[in-house]
Amino acid sequence: MSFFSDPRWSEALAHLPDYLGNHVRVSVTALALGLAVSLPLAVAARNQPVMRGALLGLASIVQTVPGLALLALFYPLLLALAALSLAWFGFGFSAFGFLPAALYSMLPVLRNTITGLQAVDPAILEAAQGVGMTPRQSLFMVELPLALPVMMAGIRTAAVWVIGTATLSTPIGQTSLGNYIFAGLQTQNWVFVLFGCLAAAVLALAVDQLLALIETGIRSRRLLRAALGGIGIAALVAATLVPTMARSPSSYIVGAKTFAEQYVLSALIAQRLRAAGLSATSREGLGSNVIFEALVSNDIDVYVDYSGTLWANQFHRSEIKPREELLGELKATLAQQNVTLLGELGFENAYALVMPRKRADALGIHSIADLAPHARTMSMAADYEFFSRPEWASLQKAYGLSFRAQRQMQPDFMYAAVASGEVDVIAGYTSDGLIAKYDLVVLDDSKHAIPPYDAIVLLAPKRAGDQALRDALQPLLGKIDIATMREANLRAAGGDGASSPDAVARWLWEKIGKR
Repeated sequence: MSFFSDPRWSEALAHLPDYLGNHVRVSVTALALGLAVSLPLAVAARNQPVMRGALLGLASIVQTVPGLALLALFYPLLLALAALSLAWFGFGFSAFGFLPAALYSMLPVLRNTITGLQAVDPAILEAAQGVGMTPRQSLFMVELPLALPVMMAGIRTAAVWVIGTATLSTPIGQTSLGNYIFAGLQTQNWVFVLFGCLAAAVLALAVDQLLALIETGIRSRRLLRAALGGIGIAALVAATLVPTMARSPSSYIVGAKTFAEQYVLSALIAQRLRAAGLSATSREGLGSNVIFEALVSNDIDVYVDYSGTLWANQFHRSEIKPREELLGELKATLAQQNVTLLGELGFENAYALVMPRKRADALGIHSIADLAPHARTMSMAADYEFFSRPEWASLQKAYGLSFRAQRQMQPDFMYAAVASGEVDVIAGYTSDGLIAKYDLVVLDDSKHAIPPYDAIVLLAPKRAGDQALRDALQPLLGKIDIATMREANLRAAGGDGASSPDAVARWLWEKIGKR
């Protein structure tokens, strides 16, 4: 089977109306907001050197902040604004949004608008003043028309930047073409990654060329050409938004974090809801803190989290307690935020130190305590957050671990890295199917430095009394053991069998539905 005959292309194409429509909506709204803020500021600062320098400096600083970091930083702000809006005006809004992407449109618009206005010949301004024009008339009838071609060049740059930045909005809950990229990276579905990149590039090129048509029409004073560009932009927006807007909203939104297991479990939950006659969609690729805050604020309805993650990261508890005691306290703590812990799925996905079985046997390493004396001569890799998590501090304190080198990398890649000998040890996940694929061994944590990590189903405050939701999810509770979840994760990561999360979720239900 050739690469382009892969059935995953059809699956990617099926998602295109939803992902593309949402991406265009985010990009258009972000660009419009950026223009609404930048243009008046640029006009006000055109003759104010101090204000002009401050605005351009601030916009330049924003431009240097990595897009994903900017989006994540703004999510708590949007949550606070939504809460204030609800308290003051009686209505709220979803914190999943476009606001951070708008900031990336400001610099080119500000810079080009100011440059275009300053480039207007002073003699022309004197002539306008001489015929009796007011400053306002001079601005709108002389300065802005003359500066418009340069301004359009800035708008073109801003549009391309916003379309690119919008792909990074997936981790804060905004559906976009980035869903292809993030999901593809986590499930090693390179068709999705390529499809998402191509779709974003084609969209950016199409918008840039249509804006270029408007720009050249303005420069050459060919109104028909400029009008055709405007009509093309309007047609593109309409064509991508109509399918999304025509779709009826789903009753339930299922959240998922940024790794393959979460994609599978969110697909499984959504399928069980639909099987019960309830409409459901998935909101995937959310960061750990973002997804919990989204649940608390009712932006999503249900998702699977892990007891140790909530205990250590969300609630900053450092003490390690027995499993049942920890779950009981966690349930009470969640209830204080009106979040319902519906139950456990039956398996744990805990952090664990992992190394190749042959190397471990050769060195006589079977536990983390055995590893400690060798650690100073070894290198270790983990995901992007592990070395800043409480579990790492707990492991260091309990075993005195100190490695020669510590590296951060994409979770799926670190398994291949340790199997090939590029690193000696990794912080893996106990339910990961790649452990069996690469013949790795999980080192025993005899001092219980890592807390329990039971997979648990959480319900949003507004779903606390939703009996239909509870009934639909009840058949999943306690039914997924660690071996079954490992096999599902291996399939989702490109192992034998169907590899799409939806297909793996159907396989998983066939396995557990009979229990």
